[in-house]
Amino acid sequence: MTETKSNPLLVVNKLNKKVASPTGELVLLEDIDFTIYSSESVAIIGPSGAGKSTLLGILAGLDLPSNGEVILEEENIFNMDEDGRAQLRGRMMGFVFQSFQLLPSLTALENVMLPLELLALNDQRETAKQVLERVGLLDRAGHYPRQLSGGEQQRVAIARAFAVKPKILLADEPTGNLDKKTGEKIIELLFSLNEEENTTLLLVTHDTYLADRCQRQFHIDGGCLTELNHAN
Repeated sequence: MTETKSNPLLVVNKLNKKVASPTGELVLLEDIDFTIYSSESVAIIGPSGAGKSTLLGILAGLDLPSNGEVILEEENIFNMDEDGRAQLRGRMMGFVFQSFQLLPSLTALENVMLPLELLALNDQRETAKQVLERVGLLDRAGHYPRQLSGGEQQRVAIARAFAVKPKILLADEPTGNLDKKTGEKIIELLFSLNEEENTTLLLVTHDTYLADRCQRQFHIDGGCLTELNHAN
């Protein structure tokens, strides 16, 4: 992908995260360096407790590093205050979680509309309907999360993530709570939207099938990140 390589979207420089513990300083992330390019699909794999979710939280600006930089479209997100990072997340990032994180008191349509409302975008209801249709759930728009299967809830979560047309989508174990067949459908949906919308995917996963679908793979263990040789 030659033209993609000319467009760095996310640059991480010397990222460290250390916390105090009863036994002394605990290193969660150590000297993390990598670059992700526009429209790429990237997987971060590693054992439980290796630092995957910690890294994802810092890349999203939800947590602060001990030191280092996260540069999104040439701007260091840690030069912003908390409100500035929140606005950046709303404008440029989408999120998909293992536990779906849908609001139980809102219908599928209302859950998808929520990020559009937070950004005060026009045509919120119509946009949400279009995205729900893209994930095959327009006929379930009026249903609440408790009335949806796990796969349907994850499709709503993906629709919500893509509704604002984010530059980058961060997914934390997006197939972790799904059976194999449903998980494969969710993977197909993620990569279809990635290609159609040119949205960069950054996925934290234990799912080797999902990781192998990505153009690049990184392995994290003991807070250290290494890129794996991987031909797509």
